[in-house]
Amino acid sequence: MISRRTLLMQSCAAPLLLHAAKGNTEIGFATGTYGMKTMSTADALRTLAEIGYDGVELCFIPGWPTDPAKLSASDRKDLRKLIGDTGLAVPAILESIPYGTTPEKRARNIEHLKMSVALCNELVPSNPPVVDSILGGKSADWEKVKGQLVDEVGEWGKVADAAKVTVCFKAHADQAVDSPERSIWLLKQVNNPRIRFIYDYGHFFLEGFSLADSLKQMLPYTAFISVKDSARTPDGKHVYLLPGDGKTDYLEYFRLLKELHYNGYVGVEVSALIHNKPGYEPVPTARLCYERLAPLMAKANIKRPRRVTHKG
Repeated sequence: MISRRTLLMQSCAAPLLLHAAKGNTEIGFATGTYGMKTMSTADALRTLAEIGYDGVELCFIPGWPTDPAKLSASDRKDLRKLIGDTGLAVPAILESIPYGTTPEKRARNIEHLKMSVALCNELVPSNPPVVDSILGGKSADWEKVKGQLVDEVGEWGKVADAAKVTVCFKAHADQAVDSPERSIWLLKQVNNPRIRFIYDYGHFFLEGFSLADSLKQMLPYTAFISVKDSARTPDGKHVYLLPGDGKTDYLEYFRLLKELHYNGYVGVEVSALIHNKPGYEPVPTARLCYERLAPLMAKANIKRPRRVTHKG
């Protein structure tokens, strides 16, 4: 016997297969305001639209201009209009809600997540963005904390169900969830179709996984793809780089996404290790990433969505 929940879980992967049958794979290209903290949201979005991006991952982390706790009703109305004016899709929003090590921390996480999913619905009610967050913890503590992660992500699922918004966790190098195997185990334990993955090969590269193998394992449960490069220093530390500054073959990457019939968005993430450096400039960085990756998407014969503005 297959439970209703299992059928719902399987149905979340089905759209990829349906798109495969129809042959209408379409992949949007986005970047985020995570690396544009010093800019107003209006300037950031208009700049990204002018560069040519199809979408934006808005940063909801406290301290950024679009922190839900700081936006007034007027701010929210202006932001929704700005999204329409630029024609940028909002496929995802970036959060940082590592699992709570105390009941108080877990409660704060849930309250912040509730604010975030409410704003997702408010900004794009017809197709709210997915939530993108890490889980935290340490890789070596996996056996000790995996039960806590099941409980906390299960609570995320209740918030996601109530809001009808998909909430995603990202495997992260050196953190508790650092592999496809741990990711899939956690997903199956939580067993909620509103809980999905963010796939970020920059982290799997550091852990020694191949692009093709990790992507094939993760893609059926992936709601958004984040791209950046990474490397390990001689002393074992990890660094995050702009796409194209590392060893990832992005032409192979995009061809794999097309072959596997991924339909969704790929978004550049500019790491804090980059955007916190003195002299960092967000606009040239966003332009450079576009100039590096957009031609490779075209070379891979990726069909991108048409941007539609809604002025007035």
